[in-house]
Amino acid sequence: MGEVDPAFIQEPEHRPKISYIEGQGIPLIDLSPIHSPDNVSAIEGLVKEIGSACKEWGFFQVINHGVPLEKREKIYSASRKFSALSAEEKSKVRKSEKKVYGHYDNEHTKNVKDWREVFDFTINDPITVPASPEPDDEEVTEWKNQWPQYPPELREVCQEYTQEMVKLAYKLMELIALSLGLPADRFHGFFKDQTSYIRLNHYNPCPAPHLALGLGRHQDSGVLTILNEDDVGGLEVKRKTDGEWVRVKSAPDAYIINIGDTTQVWTNDEYESVEHRVVVNSERERFSIAFFLHASSYTMVEPLEELTSEQNPAKYRAYSWGKFITHRKRSNFQKLSVENVQINHFKISK
Repeated sequence: MGEVDPAFIQEPEHRPKISYIEGQGIPLIDLSPIHSPDNVSAIEGLVKEIGSACKEWGFFQVINHGVPLEKREKIYSASRKFSALSAEEKSKVRKSEKKVYGHYDNEHTKNVKDWREVFDFTINDPITVPASPEPDDEEVTEWKNQWPQYPPELREVCQEYTQEMVKLAYKLMELIALSLGLPADRFHGFFKDQTSYIRLNHYNPCPAPHLALGLGRHQDSGVLTILNEDDVGGLEVKRKTDGEWVRVKSAPDAYIINIGDTTQVWTNDEYESVEHRVVVNSERERFSIAFFLHASSYTMVEPLEELTSEQNPAKYRAYSWGKFITHRKRSNFQKLSVENVQINHFKISK
């Protein structure tokens, strides 16, 4: 099987099982009603489905989402070409503490190294964020994209794909708002200068898939994640009912959607962000593309007024999204002695 660097080896209790449970029950939702909004009863049914998926799983898949197949094929093709470049060529756009977007193959989750390489780019280039996570530091800085020379089409293909992701994310957030009894556009104001980004993931075959993970267990810190993966698969979700890890089997032409921590806070725990991870394959490489919907950096994240009451008081104190992501990004380049900042650090104790 070959040797594996100990930095990749998970603690025994977090290692993946070779046999796995396939995720029966993860909702598959047909979004066609959004393309004919006059059909009120179909929209109402869709809203109900979205609400129960968010509540019961925190994950669901969508089909008939309106993202053209051609745009997905183009971004996968460009991603494959980029991942095939030499290490020297990829290092020209390497991420660092100063350049937080670009290529990286040294990311840690829960202080264990992930078996993958990524290429990140922000959808608003550049974005302005706090220069440090310190509460009293008012200095700001800019985060900019780095684009490689090859493949030459990568930048344009990524920008075209971005437009499709933003459209889909807004539609999904409207459905989520309606499922909570809120106006459809309730969340739109949080995304005026959104800090959303896209990540191209590449997982090489791993000689020890029982010891390492492509991506360790975690919850997404943003609002919503829209994932497209190839046919190799490997995403596992922690089932809320019993804490078992279940493998998501991607439906053809589907996107996998999950609720992030920001939405958990906004909904005051009505909808919860769920832990997930990615297992690796010993024979086949895997590609996936993730869009992370994030609020504007000046957003103060806190439970929405409409979803709190005397009977259901706010469970979190407000925190600055910009400071939060600055803290998170910094930790990508330093092994931490303590757990990274999490929403539970803002939980109000009773």
